[in-house]
Amino acid sequence: MGRVRKVLTGPLVIAVLVVAVGGAGFGLYWFQPWKLWQDQTVQEALPGVAESSAPPAAAPAESPSPAIGPRTLASGELISHEHATSGTVKLVRLADGSHVVRLENLNTSNGPDLRVWLTDAPVKQGKAGWHVFDDGEYVSLGKLKGNKGSQNYVLPGDTDLSGFSSVSIWCDRFDVSFGAAELART
Repeated sequence: MGRVRKVLTGPLVIAVLVVAVGGAGFGLYWFQPWKLWQDQTVQEALPGVAESSAPPAAAPAESPSPAIGPRTLASGELISHEHATSGTVKLVRLADGSHVVRLENLNTSNGPDLRVWLTDAPVKQGKAGWHVFDDGEYVSLGKLKGNKGSQNYVLPGDTDLSGFSSVSIWCDRFDVSFGAAELART
């Protein structure tokens, strides 16, 4: 028994245990596997669309012409890449002239470091489309607010929309697309 105890408390065994525990901790941090079982639902209204339960007030006799509301400039359906992903993507111009990317009825897996990217890359089916979105131009619109629901992402004011043709749910940690949509102009 003394020989077994001596082997188990030897420097090599202790070093292997330290490396194994450190590796397991790093793996848990890097992959965050618990997120596969955690859903975060976000339900945001489209900015500039008034939702009111009260009846509209009577309009004055001479009212100014109403402001033009949000207008969809392009849209597309999300396809799956690394993870099953579905929903609709819309590029919307708001009444004030600003733009948002709107994800509607999004349903994807949760994951570490997910972002919403407006890109110039073509959307390809299957594994061929997993890694193309960081090859060209893209604008990161921020962290994905939730892996389910409808949400808005404001575009920077100086974004030239003419060069962008797709949106990707991008995992920045592993440089892979969870899903993407080709934007068709309306």
